[in-house]
Amino acid sequence: MKNDSEPVDVAVVGVGRMGRHHARTYKQMPEANLVAVVDMDEDRRETVADEYGCNAYDSVEALIAGEPTLKAVTIAVPTIHHVAATKPFLEKGIACLVEKPIAPTVADAKELAGFADGCGTLLQVGHTERFNPAVRTVAGMGLTPRYIEVDRVSPMTFRSLDVGVVMDMMIHDLDIMLMFANSPIAKVDATGVSVLGEHEDVCSARIVFENGCVANLTGSRLALKTERKLRLFSEEGYVSLNYASRSGIVVKKSSDNTDALAMVREQLAAGKDLSDLDYSELITVDELTMDVPEGEEDQLTAQAKSFLRAAINGEKPVVSAEEGYAAVDAAERVVQSIRSHKWVGRDSSIISTEDLKQSVNPKKTEV
Repeated sequence: MKNDSEPVDVAVVGVGRMGRHHARTYKQMPEANLVAVVDMDEDRRETVADEYGCNAYDSVEALIAGEPTLKAVTIAVPTIHHVAATKPFLEKGIACLVEKPIAPTVADAKELAGFADGCGTLLQVGHTERFNPAVRTVAGMGLTPRYIEVDRVSPMTFRSLDVGVVMDMMIHDLDIMLMFANSPIAKVDATGVSVLGEHEDVCSARIVFENGCVANLTGSRLALKTERKLRLFSEEGYVSLNYASRSGIVVKKSSDNTDALAMVREQLAAGKDLSDLDYSELITVDELTMDVPEGEEDQLTAQAKSFLRAAINGEKPVVSAEEGYAAVDAAERVVQSIRSHKWVGRDSSIISTEDLKQSVNPKKTEV
């Protein structure tokens, strides 16, 4: 086990919007020694390297050759390049934290997860919402969810338009749903609408898991405000989370009113009118109490610390390559369901989503 006081040599590959955040995070961490950044854009890599006092390289190969003590890297290049950018590090035994999603397709995700396993090298996926204190607190409560509702909407930022709202935003919630439900997906029904580009900008999905849990998810990048909320219903209680404010409430059956609850059930079964009963007296409503480790208030920092601990001490990553693959698989199933959805037009004829796109952007035909 490595001495905790000795920083780990790390690098960031791809220093666009997210990559810069990763570089900044590593630079501020005593556990990390940011030795280099990589980017094909010379001005961008030199600017970031100057800001954080590290070396700059134009390729993965140059980084590996120039930094022989490198132990861990963050891959923050566009998703379509994840496989190509990550494999050389895995082959060298250098631990990798790959920004979500792990890959653009299920096939690529499965390939990369299998490659990492074959190399025996750590591969963690950057689903930062897992490190939201509210999410971590609920995950530790041991609830068995029966029904989950999620809303993740925001105004258009005109970023990540190479993918739809499912891969861009909803994939966060799909990953969390899979963790909470702890069951394979049995069925997916979804619909979505493309407004500004080729891919869906709004999506509503209903997912049924094999254990019976049902999740309804809404994602939109065309909203007028930002809202990120989750509601979880279980037999043990109800939880409401606000991702953005990292706050929430927990509603449980009051342990002091067990007899009263039993009596209410009996009276309801007997058909009695209980409209005058105050429901709030039968339950306990508490603010969600979160235990946030010192120095891990920021989700990106918490993720980076977790990644380095896993890389150096051989711990299981919080979000494994297999879990990253599962999230992509779920997202792809949602997108496929959107494409198979049938719309009924004003003339009562049934058209598919692809037909709808064709009617909006008809291909030119030669006469």
